[in-house]
Amino acid sequence: MSAIEAAVTELFAGADASPFGRRQRRPRGARIPVTVVTGFLGSGKTTLIRELLGKPEGADTAVVVNEYGEAGIDNALLRASSDATVLLGNGCICCTVRTDLQESLRTLFADRARGAVPSFRRVIIETSGLADPGPVLQTFASDRALGQEFHLQSLVTVVDAVAGAGNLDRMPEARHQAALADRVVLTKTDLADQSAVAALTARIRGLTAAPIATAINGAIDADFLLDEPSDLPARDLSHDHAHAHSDGIDSFVLQFPAPLPWPIFEQAMAVLTALRGPDLLRVKGFVAVEGCRGPVVVHAVQHIAHRPVELEDWPDRDRRSRLVFITRNLGREPVEQLFAAVGAITANPKAGGSVGAAADWGGGRSRP
Repeated sequence: MSAIEAAVTELFAGADASPFGRRQRRPRGARIPVTVVTGFLGSGKTTLIRELLGKPEGADTAVVVNEYGEAGIDNALLRASSDATVLLGNGCICCTVRTDLQESLRTLFADRARGAVPSFRRVIIETSGLADPGPVLQTFASDRALGQEFHLQSLVTVVDAVAGAGNLDRMPEARHQAALADRVVLTKTDLADQSAVAALTARIRGLTAAPIATAINGAIDADFLLDEPSDLPARDLSHDHAHAHSDGIDSFVLQFPAPLPWPIFEQAMAVLTALRGPDLLRVKGFVAVEGCRGPVVVHAVQHIAHRPVELEDWPDRDRRSRLVFITRNLGREPVEQLFAAVGAITANPKAGGSVGAAADWGGGRSRP
């Protein structure tokens, strides 16, 4: 570490800091957690959120609603349940009103600080049923100022057991919503044949490794929606065949048994994002980095990466690097080969490279 780097570390994070700044117990630090609730039209998103707001666990929640239509019906339904509700105007949150989302969150934060709205501990964003959640995830990855105040905790996808299979067949938005999910909520299972529910569940498991739970009339364990996950969903690695699905969506996990020098991970991801960024729908995981006590949490959407954060300790006894990739027309094998090639090139102990060499994946330091 150079004298300048040491001085910056001491100034911003303390003597015990890692190259990624002060270690955190959880990735979010002290920021406000944000849960994004998505799902195709009529899946039951508003009912799910309204039921959650009626529980003690849902207290002190601000709600941001995006509707694709001229009348804010969902906004009106939720406003009675939350004192801080914002309606994003006519348009889809993933395109025409994305800037409105950023401004709404900044305004909510400022209004809370000056007492203009009741204090809130978390934010729930309800997307339009036609939204591709990818750009929403990008918003939190790319807006560094927003990231100082808010932390994207999870993407919850709601799937209608009656119409879900047909939506997945016909609508690419529905498939993307399921593929990118951190958690999936099945609704209207009481109205569907149980064999159809089982087939739909299997179909969803083919798109995502996220846990699946069932809501009855919108009611579900609040912890399933709001708890900070201690680990990342990963596919069963006991078989090797590819998992390519509708629209070429694939999901796989890379694991590395030994800690990685950060430049290997950083440069491999830099090459991957430069060449196939639009097809990296989501990348997230824990990286065991040489010289770091805890895992480094990484998260990227297409070509945009969140600032990596080192945790104080691992969430379990498994200390291997594990990266979950959700991709389009990009399988496991070429990604594994890329990491192996970069590792071979940088194996020379005299090779250069330091934290921060790649713009998007650099460790970078910021005030805790």
